[in-house]
Order: sequence, then structure tokens, then C-alpha cells
Amino acid sequence: MDIKNLTLTEKIGQMVIIGLDSNYITERIKNMIHEYKIGGIILYRKNFNTYTDMINLINDLKNLNKGNKLPLFIAIDQEGGRVNRLPPDIKNLPAANKLTSLNDINIVAKSARITGEILKKSGFNLNFAPVLDIKRFSDNHAIGDRCYGSNKEDVSKYGLTVMKELQNQGILSVIKHFPGHGATKQDSHALLPVINSSFENLEKEDMYPFEQAINQGADAILVGHLLIKKITGIYPASLSRKFITKYLRKKYRYRGLIITDDLKMKAIKLIYGSQLAVEKAFKAGNDIVIFRFTHSEEKNILNKIINLALKGKIKESQINRSVRRILKIKEKYNISDEYIVKTLDIEKINTEIENIRDLF
Repeated sequence: MDIKNLTLTEKIGQMVIIGLDSNYITERIKNMIHEYKIGGIILYRKNFNTYTDMINLINDLKNLNKGNKLPLFIAIDQEGGRVNRLPPDIKNLPAANKLTSLNDINIVAKSARITGEILKKSGFNLNFAPVLDIKRFSDNHAIGDRCYGSNKEDVSKYGLTVMKELQNQGILSVIKHFPGHGATKQDSHALLPVINSSFENLEKEDMYPFEQAINQGADAILVGHLLIKKITGIYPASLSRKFITKYLRKKYRYRGLIITDDLKMKAIKLIYGSQLAVEKAFKAGNDIVIFRFTHSEEKNILNKIINLALKGKIKESQINRSVRRILKIKEKYNISDEYIVKTLDIEKINTEIENIRDLF
């Protein structure tokens, strides 16, 4: 697809992934796909009760998008452990920190391979995993047992194994939460975490796994809602143009996708409001923004973004750069709206998962 064949609305739509709040396709979703040509949908466990429900929903979404020029990202947060978005028919793999407790990289690789197979055969093409944060707090901390280790070397070794296994299965792996949620005890789901560590230490420790991942072919990075004193100003990293364009892009020579964490999180919505948050996310240089608001809010927000672009307050050249990256990734991963036929052998997969769980 040549970017010249896309309208401004279609280009801006590609830079948006939204969540689904029900277990069926609402008028809101239909409108966002048909009118705004959004780039993707993220699904959660609340969106389906069974594996069959999940496949049917994904096929319905793909079918809805058939008239559009570009296929949908069908996204999920599937880490295992407490971050499990798959239906109960499929058994859950252990959390990252538990997997690495055996000091066996083959177990971590096998778990990631199973996850990738489940997702690929179920119609997903993007997974917000692995977590590349460093574990510094208890298991029930916001990140806690979701980490692959308590030092940068272990996180890099195991986390990059997961990233590559997902990629090998044809799943776009989105590493998270740059520059490192392990550097703060606070939880961005509830409030805006402040990183008090020196920036030099942050670079040396928390950013190290991300740097290694970039060097080894990371295609997408999720930027966290993390405020870094003297670096990101009054805005978190996810909304900071200085941090995203001058730091992540230039320092690390990163050419892949940059994606925001969900802008509906209380840390963002309560402080900045939904409209300002999305506007700042676009202006900051994110390639993709994620949000789940009401139908009227989303329409107002996207209409405002389109108007800002028309007035030159968001440069179309910046939008074009982001859309080119998105097109490149969708082509690389052969993403399509092709109908999904149920080929996943759930009994076999569950046996493989049980074999891993039995190790603990």
C-alpha cells in the first residue's frame, strides 16, 4: 500500500488502537472501523467467555474491516500469570518470574513459543509482551512477578528470548514499559509514577534490556506513563516529545514502532483529561496511541486530531513517518483480515501447558 493512496483520516486512524468494552461488537466499534478506519483493536478476557466466542469475535472484527484499505492489528496483553487475557478453555502459563526461577532458558522459550502459537492460530497478530522491567519489589507490585529477573542481565536474556519466540511465530512483540516501570514503586493504573533514580542510573540499568532488544531487532516499544524528573517535565515519558523523539529515536537510533500505554489509565485521564492526553500523545511522536473512552469522546478526540493536522498544528510529515512505519510492520508480519479457521488443538496445548506447570 502506497501512503499516497490514504486520506488524512485514514492515516490518523491507522495510528489508533482502541479497546472493546463488551462481549459483542457495538455501534461504537463499527463507527470507529468504518468512519475513522482505525488501525487496530485490543481484546481482553471480558470480551469472550469461550475460545469459540473469541474466534467468532475476531472474525467479526476482521469482516467489519474488509472494506478498508489496511488490515487490523488484533492485539492482546498475554503475559501469563496474573496478566492472562485468554478464555478459560485454555490453561494459563506461569508468570515470568516463576518461569525464570528454574534458571532454564528452554522453559522460558517453550512458554513463549506456546503463547505465540495460541495467538497466531487464534487470529491475533500483536502481543504487548514481554515485560522488560527489572524486578525490585514484591510479587504483587504493579510489575512484580511479571518481570523476568531482578537484574538487567537476566531480564535481557530471558525477555529477548520471549520477544524472538513471539516474532518467530509471526506475532508482533511489543516490549514494555520503556524506560522501566521497575524503577518506581507506584502503579500507573492508579496514579502517575515518578522515577526518582538518576537518569544516568536509569540508562545504565533499566534501559539496558530495551537497548539490547533494539539492537536485536525489536519492532515495537510501549512507552510507560512514567514521569522522570528533569527529563520529561510535567508530562510522563509517553506524552513527552523531548523524550520520544530526541531520546528514544535519536540516542538509540530506533526505527520501529513507538506505542503509548493505555491513555485511559487513571494516571493519565485524571491528570490531563482524555482529549489533552491523546493530543499530547500524537504531538509527542508516538506512532500508535491506545485508548478506550466513550463513543462521543472518541469521535470528538479524533475529529480534533484531524483538525489539528489540517491546520498544521500536528505536522502531516510526522503523521506520514508514523504511518509508513505501521505499513512496513503490517507488511512484514503479513497481517491480513483473512478469516480464521479453528486449527488450534486446545487439548494438546493444554497438555503442554500442564507439563510446564508441573515443574513448579
